[in-house]
Amino acid sequence: MFKTTDVRPIATTLYFLPIETRVPLKFGGETLTHVTCARVRMTVRSGDGEAVYGWGETPLSVQWVWPSPSPYEERHQALKDFCVVLAQAWAEFKEEGHALEVGHVFQEAVLHDLLAKFNAEERKGLDPMPHLAALVCCSLFDIALHDAYGRLVEKPIYETYNAEFMNRDLSTFIEPAAEGVSFEGVYPADMFVADPPRRVRAWHLVGGLDALEDSDLQGDEPDDGYPVMLREWIRRDGLKCLKIKLRGSDQEWDYERVVKVGQISMEEGVDSLTTDFNCTVTDPEYVNMILDRLEKEHPIIHSMILYVEQPFPYDLEANPIDTHSLSARKPLFLDESAHDWKFVRLGRELGWTGVALKTCKTQTGAVLSACFAKAHGMALMVQDLTNPMLAQVPHCLLAANVGTIMGVETNGMQFYPEASAAEAKVHPGIYQRREGQVDLGTLEGPGFGYRVEEIERELPEPVASFG
Repeated sequence: MFKTTDVRPIATTLYFLPIETRVPLKFGGETLTHVTCARVRMTVRSGDGEAVYGWGETPLSVQWVWPSPSPYEERHQALKDFCVVLAQAWAEFKEEGHALEVGHVFQEAVLHDLLAKFNAEERKGLDPMPHLAALVCCSLFDIALHDAYGRLVEKPIYETYNAEFMNRDLSTFIEPAAEGVSFEGVYPADMFVADPPRRVRAWHLVGGLDALEDSDLQGDEPDDGYPVMLREWIRRDGLKCLKIKLRGSDQEWDYERVVKVGQISMEEGVDSLTTDFNCTVTDPEYVNMILDRLEKEHPIIHSMILYVEQPFPYDLEANPIDTHSLSARKPLFLDESAHDWKFVRLGRELGWTGVALKTCKTQTGAVLSACFAKAHGMALMVQDLTNPMLAQVPHCLLAANVGTIMGVETNGMQFYPEASAAEAKVHPGIYQRREGQVDLGTLEGPGFGYRVEEIERELPEPVASFG
């Protein structure tokens, strides 16, 4: 023990909250129509014996974390089963320190072995759970740990990533990869935005199944008061930034999709675009040819593309694709591959120029990856996992505090807006987009500023409780 404010987890209570989407969301070759949000209340004890609890939540987005021909429901159940394994492991974890220190040790010393043991169990016909899926299951516990720590010291969590509360500087966690970069005596707070904005530019997701024109309508669209057509969303929410989901396996379709969205964007006053190829591309020339053709045939749309997101397969070690030709054309951002700062380092060597952070890969990992990236001149974004309810809060705060190339992706209000109705009564600004922005002004108090006590949400019976 170094400080009386050091904590260790002592108990966990796990809940599963099922949610149905109002419209489908396509991920590569699969489509999301429902999701389970895993939520945990974690209790920690400080060095002087005080016990407090914190909350963490993450959607278990099966199609994104575990693309596989294995049956959906078997993967879904495996994710929930692994959350239960993690709930016990966290409740029994004896490490003490600042939340980031404890979270880092858990990921380095415990998570890998738990996943290996879990995958060794007999599950006929089911592919091994990937590390990305394990991180997503772990993230709600890690987020709850950070929330609990902030509640213990009675400060917003981003005001604790410094020498006053941490026992170790960044050199303990990450290593420099360039001449002149040092993490000695440097803390995460030194890398954050000095005056985090309370209003942040919002990115809207244009899914591969989304209707762009009247001819795209199938007749079964929801009639629930929310927009269906892209133009309706742009006008209602004042959108300025659009993320375009592409196939990555049909170059002509992808090109035409970008052109169509780009033309609507110009007509409706949108000024920024990004393309997401869903990790399905294996040759940089696939993307290069689309960008070069756009530059020649539609130069304004080409200029609106702010960056390209993760076209290539998840596993950088198994697919060490040289991306310099692509990143010479547009900034190229790691997303699914950016498990932690070590993968960011590898991506940098391969030519990637930016990192798309996600709290669903743990708050600890997101903070450390952000610090490594910023120290090495890599740009940042914060990407969504269609976060509803409590999961939206750390997500938006990360974007505001680390500083991004532009705002934050936030699309929970597109796919299940009513899921966050209880939270929206307390924090209306982060569950709706107005004037193209989300408003974080109501997030206040210790930890992540959830103000859970004011949120009238009835939780289901816990699925597991330890400690």
